Amino acid sequence: MKIYAYARVSARDQNLDRQLKAFADFGVSGNRIYADKKSGKDFERKNYSKLLKRLRAGDLLVIKSIDRLGRNYNAIISEWSKIVNTIGADILVLDMPLLDTRTKSNTLVGKFISDIVLQVLSFVAENERENIRARQAEGIAAAKSRGVRFGRPRTVYSKEFLETVRAFKLKNISLKTALACTGMKQGNFYYHLHQCERLSA
Repeated sequence: MKIYAYARVSARDQNLDRQLKAFADFGVSGNRIYADKKSGKDFERKNYSKLLKRLRAGDLLVIKSIDRLGRNYNAIISEWSKIVNTIGADILVLDMPLLDTRTKSNTLVGKFISDIVLQVLSFVAENERENIRARQAEGIAAAKSRGVRFGRPRTVYSKEFLETVRAFKLKNISLKTALACTGMKQGNFYYHLHQCERLSA
């Protein structure tokens, strides 16, 4: 039997240290630990996929908490079943000792309790993801109401460029002259000409 551990954080600037310490305390370290810095909305993760390929029947997978495995209710249940029933490995969730498949098969009641806890925690994990998205949307809406702009800043065209565009559209100057005045290539000039038209519409 081999013991592996899996850690995950959602963003590249987040820290894995707390999870790694918990694994070290349990006795897992080095190349037995797999980690991803990616959203928990699905299981399309490079190192998680590598981990699944190494897991064998009788191995143990340790995770810090159920939301580190994922934040999608149906996907968590499906992956849990794949690891436990298809591969035949066990899972231990350090923050929730009831979720330990090494003991759940001992009694029907133990299995029943473990399944209920898994489903409740999986629901909580997805619900928290939805709450985070809702809070982000509310924050963006509030910022927009205060005049905060998102995305690329609007291009501000110089008076000289606008005069060149106007002269070109009135056919007072040729395209060659317009390009010489702006220092642009033809495609770039037409792009900004259309941008000016859009902004003034």
